[in-house]
Amino acid sequence: MVVLAFNLRGAITSLPPLFPELSSSLHLSSAEIAVLAATPVVCFGLFSGVAAPLSRRHGEERVLLAALVLLAVGLLCRAALPGWLLFPGTVLASAAIALMNLLSLAAGAILGSLIAVPLFQASGGSVPLALGIWAPPAAVAVLVWLPQWRFRTAPAGALRPGQHGLLKVSRHALAWQVMGFMGLQSLIYYATLSWFPTLFRDRGAAPEHAGTLLAVMNLGNAATALLIPMLAHRTRDQRWLVAVTVVASAVGLAGAWFAPLAGAAAWVLLLGLGQGAALGLAIYFTMARAPDPVSSASLSAFAQGAGYLVAAAGPLVVEFLHTATGGWTVPVVTLLVVLAAELVTGWQAGRAVTLPENPA
Repeated sequence: MVVLAFNLRGAITSLPPLFPELSSSLHLSSAEIAVLAATPVVCFGLFSGVAAPLSRRHGEERVLLAALVLLAVGLLCRAALPGWLLFPGTVLASAAIALMNLLSLAAGAILGSLIAVPLFQASGGSVPLALGIWAPPAAVAVLVWLPQWRFRTAPAGALRPGQHGLLKVSRHALAWQVMGFMGLQSLIYYATLSWFPTLFRDRGAAPEHAGTLLAVMNLGNAATALLIPMLAHRTRDQRWLVAVTVVASAVGLAGAWFAPLAGAAAWVLLLGLGQGAALGLAIYFTMARAPDPVSSASLSAFAQGAGYLVAAAGPLVVEFLHTATGGWTVPVVTLLVVLAAELVTGWQAGRAVTLPENPA
């Protein structure tokens, strides 16, 4: 399981530190780089909803194995012919990650950000090697997971009276509040993940330093994403946790741009702690705001499917504003406004209420 989960972020977090090099080597415009940044998030939204139906039909073990194979193929394709297959390969890899997303761990995300630039430089500027380095771990995961093929574990079956299907979930304001919080916290994460290395390089940071700062942000994610759900479980009302989380993210984001570059590591760590806490709360809400496990699965599918589509706007809007204004102040202020909206939706989702057990 650990080997499988290791592959869920490195293929994504290794790209942003290399955006300037990819733009130069592959002659990609700023708009194409923005689309590349948004592609994984769009795929998460489009493909996360098919995991449960596929698991019911084929079994979770076989779906995970197929997803690992798809991931390895996508990574090999974009490494072998980056000029032609960078986008199709990224779509394949992101679709595979969407199927496995709930099993996510953070080690791959940290390592991907940390070694992307040093590896690119050590290889003499080889784009295929920089992109292809993540295919072998996926191949190893395929081999490790292969024995699971003989098992066929299916999730819970048909809905019973009083349980919420996906359409019934979407009729309730609480479900939209949970989805809004999920989508907005993901928007903040993927916007900063995509453009922070470029932002810091524009501020004068060396490429390796910019990649390291992104790894520090992901390190903060890992710490609180595991801790906050345990705290949330011990209190009926999580609104105070939402407030602390959003304030930490806002202070960290503001400091990363407006404070001196020398202190950037502390600011991005604080931002990462806030982001990880927000993710942990968003996932916790999909369970705590549902009256039963099957309804929780429907709420999770709605929150993640629609939420990731909301999040896809983040990388695109940030690049548009950066290109239009020629700087990073307006994009950063815009993200601070998004954090205010995240607080509003999270304040509603954090109340000690659940979906009604007998929907109308």
